[in-house]
Amino acid sequence: MLPEGFRPEASLGRTLPVNSLFMTEAISNHPAVERVRAALALHGLSPEITILSDSARSAKEAAAGLGIEVGQVCSSLIFTLGDSPEPLLILTSGRHRVDTDLVARNLGVTHLGRADADIVRSATGFAIGGVSPVAHPAPLRTIIDEALGDYDVVWAAAGHPHAVYPTTYGELLRITGAQAMVVGD
Repeated sequence: MLPEGFRPEASLGRTLPVNSLFMTEAISNHPAVERVRAALALHGLSPEITILSDSARSAKEAAAGLGIEVGQVCSSLIFTLGDSPEPLLILTSGRHRVDTDLVARNLGVTHLGRADADIVRSATGFAIGGVSPVAHPAPLRTIIDEALGDYDVVWAAAGHPHAVYPTTYGELLRITGAQAMVVGD
């Protein structure tokens, strides 16, 4: 028997209804989510990964889906350093935008470039909207927004645009080896 709400066109590459048990299980068992779960376990963490019925591609969407303040959302953004293709991961609070001029000055580079989808996937192994702070193919230079420390619990992407997990500023510092910095106001 097919799950309630199943649409045949889903087999043609369109999405299944997210409210179905089938879709929740499919996201929870997605290889990228499993990779995040395994990376967290290597650090002694086993948070419950929450599957949202709506996308968490933006901090605003994630906050609405979780019923939390937008500042509690830890967005994982990839930039490039100056004119080089070297990726930089910034873990920032959803309450503000990254001030790229400020971060570039603090890092001693001319500017930060916005990474395109190919650079994001190559550097992190994740699609935009599901980039996790952990489980990348290789270590990434990482900055963490000090504003995340204002919250007891923050929520980060778990490898899929519908998957998030609770963590803390301290845990993120520990497991990513990030450099703490003010990245916006």
